[in-house]
Amino acid sequence: MRFIARFLGFLFATGTILFVLGAAAAGGLIYVYSKDLPDYTQLKNYEPPIMTRIHAGDGSILAEYAHERRLYLPSYAIPKLVKEAFVSAEDKNFYHHHGIDPEGVVRAVMVLLQGTRHVQGASTITQQVAKNFLLTNERSFNRKIKEALLSLRIEQAYSKDRILELYLNEIYLGLGNYGIAAAALNYFDKSVNELTLAEAAYLAGLPKGPNNYNPFRNREAAIARRNYVIERMVENGYVTRKEGDAAMAEPLNVNPRVLSPDSMEAGYFAEEVRRELNERYGDKKLYEGGLSVRTTLDPKMQLMARKALVDGLVRFDEAHGYRGPIKQIDIGADWGQALGQVPALGDVAPWRLAVVLDVNDSGARIGLQPPREKSGDLSPQRVTGVIPPEGARWTRKRLRQALTSGDVVYVEPMDDKPGMYRLRQVPEISGALIAMDPYTGRVFAMVGGFSFDQSSFNRATQALRQPGSSFKPIVYSAALDNGYTPSSIILDEPIEIVQPNGDVWRPENFESGHYGPHTLRYGVEHSKNLMTVRLARDIGMPLIAEYARRFGVYDDMLPVLSMSLGAGETTLMRMVTAYSMLDNGGKRLKPTLIDRIQDRWGHTIYRHDDRECLGCDAQKYEPGNLPKLVDHSEQVIDPLTAYQMTSIMEGVIQRGTGVSIKVLNRHLAGKTGTTNDAKDLWFVGYSPDLTVGVYLGYDKPRSTGASAQAALYAAPIFRDFMKMALTGKPDTPFRVPPGIKLISVDLRTGMRSSGPGSILEAFKPGTAPPESYSGGGGGGGGAAGTDQQVGSGTGGLY
Repeated sequence: MRFIARFLGFLFATGTILFVLGAAAAGGLIYVYSKDLPDYTQLKNYEPPIMTRIHAGDGSILAEYAHERRLYLPSYAIPKLVKEAFVSAEDKNFYHHHGIDPEGVVRAVMVLLQGTRHVQGASTITQQVAKNFLLTNERSFNRKIKEALLSLRIEQAYSKDRILELYLNEIYLGLGNYGIAAAALNYFDKSVNELTLAEAAYLAGLPKGPNNYNPFRNREAAIARRNYVIERMVENGYVTRKEGDAAMAEPLNVNPRVLSPDSMEAGYFAEEVRRELNERYGDKKLYEGGLSVRTTLDPKMQLMARKALVDGLVRFDEAHGYRGPIKQIDIGADWGQALGQVPALGDVAPWRLAVVLDVNDSGARIGLQPPREKSGDLSPQRVTGVIPPEGARWTRKRLRQALTSGDVVYVEPMDDKPGMYRLRQVPEISGALIAMDPYTGRVFAMVGGFSFDQSSFNRATQALRQPGSSFKPIVYSAALDNGYTPSSIILDEPIEIVQPNGDVWRPENFESGHYGPHTLRYGVEHSKNLMTVRLARDIGMPLIAEYARRFGVYDDMLPVLSMSLGAGETTLMRMVTAYSMLDNGGKRLKPTLIDRIQDRWGHTIYRHDDRECLGCDAQKYEPGNLPKLVDHSEQVIDPLTAYQMTSIMEGVIQRGTGVSIKVLNRHLAGKTGTTNDAKDLWFVGYSPDLTVGVYLGYDKPRSTGASAQAALYAAPIFRDFMKMALTGKPDTPFRVPPGIKLISVDLRTGMRSSGPGSILEAFKPGTAPPESYSGGGGGGGGAAGTDQQVGSGTGGLY
């Protein structure tokens, strides 16, 4: 008995010594590793990188920008089912351990002692939070010890819900998605609250190895992993066996969300917004700051703008002939594979790439480019169609002359003939279109070229081009603001300007000839260059330069006479903004593509509309005391002048260079613009509530043709867009400001008349026309004949 007692005492003493030594060693180890542990308290204020989301004016998503695709969800917004799926997959004892799971550690050690090459992981969700947020992915015992120590501290400092919230928002889930919210959207096109059991289980299985369970490349492994998670959920009591079996029987219905500005034909618009955000806030806040941006884009109007511009560019391009196929390919045994390798523009739908399989005079049989499946692989399906003779009539060639087997071309379905296609070609000419609210500067639609995929250069905001005669309303506005009236008489006669180098500049009208004295209105309606130069000489180019600055067309215009004909370079955005100021009664306007910007917490950090709303915060409605918007914008010109100019430009459409728009039978005003050699074609105009500008030209400036005019090519695009945009809306007359006197005058002479050929002209108080003819009336007339004037210029525009 004594021997047994001594032996037990020896064991106890030895155990005590070993325990003390072990405790001391553990304490020393903890002390050593605790000295340089990261500060876990930073998790309290952790702000992960979150993607910026761009919304259209109706709230729909236009684009997203991020280095890591992530949307942060607080714990209360994450469904219980999703939490249970991740706990079952990654850490079944999560709610019971204190940061380290002893059961998992023992299991991992047993696997390690067996000597297998596969090492069993034992990390809890808390340990993964410690690793992902505070440590590196280094595989070492040092990191595991630090990870364990941090986990214990994190569990003491934060609730289980907070730890799980951090984990579910940080974890990488494949295909560029971080966090459960982004993954739900981009795998299943759903919010987390819409996920089914099978979908939640699939996502919960991804952290172990997202690439191993890719739903397209490793479909069987992905289904097996999903079903494993469902089994764990059944075993843990989160779902019933019946529910689990039903979920495992479901197919893996991964439906990646396709989010692209192309869906709204808004690549140029979205890129312009991205550039502005980057300039305003910098790269980091744009791609990681979680901004919510509400833009001014009207998706329906954007589609209309795209269609009107593309139709106009194609109309011009096809009138100049067929240039041949994009390329030639060997159609071989499977033409689909060869055609699938040809890059196609992604934003020109319903156009599609096709290859000519065989051709005769009765039709060309074509094969359409196979689409890509969700996996990225080429679809095995092959679809063919036919280009009938009428589908290629614009080439002015017989089919066998225009097309040969192996030609890769673009085609467009014929609306009324299934299986039939029109031959198309990407236009060489380009252009832009902008639609703007004239009272707020909100840009409803912007198309910066034929295809954003082809070229991201935005001709609406980046292209500096000569506006030609579309600048004339600025010149005439300056005159009307300084003593002239619409009935003032100006000579349409030759004028010579001697330049400093001795050269003589002789501007000419677009139509040859000159026709004597005419009213100021006539000079705008028929875009008379000689009248404009005479007018500019009379009022002075420094004054016109000042008005150009006020309207924002030019910042510092060279005050030479040729600039009165639009010889300077500006952008379509500036021109549309200037015309909007004429439309809104002469108020200064700042164009914008952005209504409001909110930070990640929902706080508004930018708002475009700074108008004051008096009475909008009233507690209750009181008759006769309606809310009132107060606009403090600067008055650029007299509102009476703005209306006179609008009335004159209505005449441009009724009987002038914009007469092709008259068929709409609406109150519209605008002006054409064609530059020297027709290098640039413009039309800028407006209704009482919508301003629209159109520009056409080659990116590398060259003539659009000897007979090309804005009236033939730019004005019809404006017409087609306005026809779509104003459908279903009442035809509202332009608002006549107080003080304007409408007097019946003879259109030709400007004198009072109520007979045939008379119109209602707008006059300011005290400027009514005389009862009889007075040459040079209104202070603006010059004598008929040929004048000489010393000045400078850069050449004539028309």
